[in-house]
Amino acid sequence: SKTFNLLMPQLISLLKELAASSQEMLPEANPFLSCLSKNAEAVHFFCNYEESRGNYLVDVDGNRMLDLYSQISSIPIGYNHPALLKLLQQPQNLSTFVNRPALGILPPENFAERLKESLLSVAPKGLSQVITMSCGSCSNENAFKTIFMWYRSKERGHNNVTKEELETCMINQPPGCPEYSMLSFMGGFHGRTMGCLAATHSKAIHKLDIPSFDWPIAPFPRLKYPLEEFGKENEQEEARCLEEVEDLIVKYRKKKKVVAGIIVEPIQSEGGDNHASDDFFRKLRNIARKHGCGFLVDEVQTGGGCTGKFWAHEHWGLDDPADVLSFSKKMMTGGFFHKEEFRANAPYRIFNTWLGDPSKNLLLAEVINVIKREDLLNNVTHAGKVLLAGLLDLQSRYPHLISRARGRGTFCSFDTPNDAIRNKLIAIARNKGVVLGGSGDRSIRFRPTLVFRDHHAHLFLNIFSDILADFK
Repeated sequence: SKTFNLLMPQLISLLKELAASSQEMLPEANPFLSCLSKNAEAVHFFCNYEESRGNYLVDVDGNRMLDLYSQISSIPIGYNHPALLKLLQQPQNLSTFVNRPALGILPPENFAERLKESLLSVAPKGLSQVITMSCGSCSNENAFKTIFMWYRSKERGHNNVTKEELETCMINQPPGCPEYSMLSFMGGFHGRTMGCLAATHSKAIHKLDIPSFDWPIAPFPRLKYPLEEFGKENEQEEARCLEEVEDLIVKYRKKKKVVAGIIVEPIQSEGGDNHASDDFFRKLRNIARKHGCGFLVDEVQTGGGCTGKFWAHEHWGLDDPADVLSFSKKMMTGGFFHKEEFRANAPYRIFNTWLGDPSKNLLLAEVINVIKREDLLNNVTHAGKVLLAGLLDLQSRYPHLISRARGRGTFCSFDTPNDAIRNKLIAIARNKGVVLGGSGDRSIRFRPTLVFRDHHAHLFLNIFSDILADFK
């Protein structure tokens, strides 16, 4: 019989019809049906996580699929990794999983030690401070606050907070609430909370109907591929974007909406896997320094090893790559690293009830052990070369379906002619036993785990080659 996954669209359609037809007959049932039919539309299929292993995701019908999407790039070392299962079974770890403390006021006795074993063991260059959070959005939201407070502290100098500042901040007015801004890039995605949405420019559905801030938006380079054939054009494109960044900083200063910080992804992920050269980011870092802006690198999706280095910004080769760096997804917990000078000058300024979860730090420490023990960063580099070489080969054979194949490590992608073809290819691949994801308006992205090996890449390429050959 047809699997439940294949019937999902028809099921949702039926539920909608039932909800509409029951308007008069069963009004008391409508809230349930309406809620289900609207909110279930994002569901791809239901999963059996107990039976899933490594790079393979099992659905509710028992279909075993090669997963190259890994829960939107958030599974670091595969499903049900033995090292993590063993960690959960150790009696001394039980209280960490059972009790979730309010870390800001009542951290567990070993919390500092656990941070040294996990997050601080992989801290980016120059960023000695870390604050944990629950997700990527709240990580960026509080990173924004950190930058704004740092910038105001610079302006205030050695002066104390004034009575006027304390009073006006309570009614959302300057000088207590200064009219600062964060510069972001078209195509960027940084989360769905209010401040993050002001810096997010990937899809209209994320932002529609939500009030926002007047913050500057710079163009992000749109590189031409293959890169080796368009060196001059791409260099000019990056120079144009960098010039616009500086122009916006000056323009917003004149508008009295000073750019306190710049936020950028090493690879724009949700926005379509948009890359820029290492030189672009080095120059962008210099612009931030020149104008006194905090430089926030969003590694929520690129961090944790998927580009062949633990942090994607390491490819830039900078000794001072960032002032603040946010993370989540493959890092098991959310949060951000920052320089000591960005540390809040009083308690409760960066705060919420949980401030992350100690159990996630425990898991991350073991993930890092596995990455080192199994040399997974080198594995990602090697498997990524196999994957990208295969995509380039498919591109040469099916140029009407694949273009702009690109990637770093296994963080690969390619463009399709349009959204409809992209979605059809993803659906066919799933029915052939491969889970893929989209990004931007017509890209297919690859986000496998760090234990994705050469033979997994070859398996996918063989399956996808057949799909492209038969595509109509």
